[in-house]
Amino acid sequence: MALRRRQLLQLAAGLGGAGWLLTPRRAPAAALPASGDLRLGLISDLNSSYGSTTYIPEVSQGLRQLLARRPALIACAGDMVAGQKPGLGAARLDAMWDAFGRTVLTPVRQAGIPFLPAVGNHDGSPGFTADREAVRRFWTPRRQGLGLHFVDSGLFPFHYSVLQKEVFWLVWDASSSRIPPEQLAWARRQLASPSARQARLRLVMGHLPLFGISQGRDRPGEVVDQAAEVLAVLEAGRVQAYISGHQHAWFPARRGRLDLIQLGALGSGPRRLLQGSIPPQQTTTTLDLDWRKGSLTETTTAVTTGQEVAWGRLPAALRGRVATLERHTQTRSIRR
Repeated sequence: MALRRRQLLQLAAGLGGAGWLLTPRRAPAAALPASGDLRLGLISDLNSSYGSTTYIPEVSQGLRQLLARRPALIACAGDMVAGQKPGLGAARLDAMWDAFGRTVLTPVRQAGIPFLPAVGNHDGSPGFTADREAVRRFWTPRRQGLGLHFVDSGLFPFHYSVLQKEVFWLVWDASSSRIPPEQLAWARRQLASPSARQARLRLVMGHLPLFGISQGRDRPGEVVDQAAEVLAVLEAGRVQAYISGHQHAWFPARRGRLDLIQLGALGSGPRRLLQGSIPPQQTTTTLDLDWRKGSLTETTTAVTTGQEVAWGRLPAALRGRVATLERHTQTRSIRR
């Protein structure tokens, strides 16, 4: 027997809002960037103060700006809610995730754009059992409604892989400073799989970066502490870029043959880079892929002005605690 309308609406509400479940609107073909074949949208660090169920206005403002650029997918490198505080309780945690659903996920899916999340330390850090259970409660029933083509979804959303428009995405749990050995072994297998090898581009995303780039965050615990091992895994897998958040500042770098795309914060608490004069600001980032030219172009936009952050304003290099990272070129070759 067919479900009644009221039952359908109740089901949709349980999945984060009836709008995007029942009446998704596809982005038109004209949405593709005129100069390339595929545009990817990147955001990170949306949350406000601990336990908050609201977002600063820049989150919705930046999201509208990004949606207007018609990306084929939006990926979020974590910290979608403001957990990691003992005693918040299941009801509060669920309310925080419901607010994320209303503010971020629903507008993205109503636009017909797939959404690809990574878990941040404020979403579900190891040791915060209640937080991680809330992550499962929110994301598990929504998995099939995200518009993603999974290769391995067994431990979604903590780690999983996706093949989307000839781009292979591997998302792992970098919500703390150590990626578990079993996840690194899983990543090796995934990156060696036919799906990854046949893809035109391979991207890996996790919340914590490999190196510190912002003031107050270039210290142990704020970066992945086995950078050399991770770099070896990504190099063996012919990965183009490691996309991360957490540092609340944007800096495009390169380490060996690997692009390092460190995303700025869309939410509260943007930070200054270790060096340079760029002020703290909320940002979003896009990657434009041109398959014919074999190129990738990275562009970051300041939310308050809606204007591109001038590449030349970035420091030529950042001198950090354990490494000096050189600024990458804005347009670079896609690795094959």
